[in-house]
Amino acid sequence: MPVPRRTAFLTAATATRAALAALRTRPPGDPTRWQRTNFAGRTVELYGGPATAVGAALGAAALAPRPRAAAGLAVLAAGACGAYDDVAGAGDPRRGFRAHLGALRGGEVTSGAVKLFGVSAAALAAGALLKERPVDKLLAGVVIAGTAHFVNLVDVRPGRAAATVLALGAPGLLRVGPGATLAAASMGAAAAVLPDDVGRRTMIGDTGAHALGAALGAAIVAGNGRAGLAVHAAGLVAAAACGDTVSRVAASAFGETR
Repeated sequence: MPVPRRTAFLTAATATRAALAALRTRPPGDPTRWQRTNFAGRTVELYGGPATAVGAALGAAALAPRPRAAAGLAVLAAGACGAYDDVAGAGDPRRGFRAHLGALRGGEVTSGAVKLFGVSAAALAAGALLKERPVDKLLAGVVIAGTAHFVNLVDVRPGRAAATVLALGAPGLLRVGPGATLAAASMGAAAAVLPDDVGRRTMIGDTGAHALGAALGAAIVAGNGRAGLAVHAAGLVAAAACGDTVSRVAASAFGETR
């Protein structure tokens, strides 16, 4: 692995592990807010989420100012919106875009709606930093927000989201430039949290899933031109539409799946 990619991977992995250890030692606020019961009935911490957000953002630190700013904005904003939903939306059975937009039409601003609009706004801003032409900026925003949402959709069992980022990020390492570095950063954070996630010692929650997805989305944007962005955007929109239906059916039939 070339030096920039190796540096990004190791920085992200080291920062993720350090942040996870720090959060366990000195939890932010009431520790019970950062605990959840998983699908197996075990109480699991949520510190893996903030840790991966910090790690993925720091992994992009070696980039030039514009891609570094874009990645940092996308990752930290997506993580913050996910954290708000993790904490404020705990126990809310509503899932999917339609449920939260329906509540918004009725005058209720759910944590899911805050997450939806917050992640989308940050993704569009990040896309504007990464691309020059208006169409490319819009496509970039769709790809970053869509990837953040997609990684969150697959986070239904321990390790699935992190493993997805590792699998989808690997082809990006074959590219050159900031796209490869951002792919390495997302993979470093995912690899660092994967053992604790699979071992059911932590959950990454919406915080980590959205942060990792935003980092991966920024890598895709940085490594593709308009044609590639259009293909990715179309696939992600289709996945979001299918996932919205599946998540609502699963929520009504089985409740929380994670």
